[in-house]
Amino acid sequence: MGIFSRMGDIINSNLNSMIDKAEDPEKIARLIIQEMEDTLVEVRTDAARNIAERKELSRKADDYASRASDWEAKAELALTKGREDLARGALSAKQQSEQMVDVVEREIAVLDEAVAKADEDLAKLQTKLNEAKAKHKALSMRSSVAKGQIKMRTMVRDTKVEDALARYERMERKVDELEAHVESFDLGAGGDSLESQFAELEANDAIEDELAALKARISKPKAANGGTKKKKTG
Repeated sequence: MGIFSRMGDIINSNLNSMIDKAEDPEKIARLIIQEMEDTLVEVRTDAARNIAERKELSRKADDYASRASDWEAKAELALTKGREDLARGALSAKQQSEQMVDVVEREIAVLDEAVAKADEDLAKLQTKLNEAKAKHKALSMRSSVAKGQIKMRTMVRDTKVEDALARYERMERKVDELEAHVESFDLGAGGDSLESQFAELEANDAIEDELAALKARISKPKAANGGTKKKKTG
């Protein structure tokens, strides 16, 4: 069973369980991402184990190949010494070593295929995981914005806000009434207030200054005309 079919069975099982419980879709998305991440860890672990086992099998294959070479050399030695029986035994041992090399190499081929398939599946799963995370992030942002808009619009339409503002306006009117009541004590108090008396003095000074300036402006032409007439009479 491939990692995608296995992961699909796990996710479908959990999805069906969560849908039956009417869980939040965002939780389902997080569950899918978690399952994908867990599967990645599992597949990487299996691949690492296969790679380590391949290295061990490769060492065994080299060892069997070395034994086969040694038995061949021994067979040649036995023939040079006239010991065909020993040569036959050495060649038999050589064949057994060569057979073990073939067995180990077939195991290595199986592991190579498994590692290559795991590498391909890991690349596909990593791409899917990145895509899922990006979509989940975008979905979370959209959900957050939508929730904020709902909260804002609910608050705007909430009568509690309007009631609070209305109470604030009523409080302002009460404060205005209190201030007006304070000011009313100065009305009909039998005399001007200290501030009004100073204001009146300042106004009187301004009027006197303006009156003096006006008199001076009017008297200047008359003085000029009088001086001319006196000059003609003389």
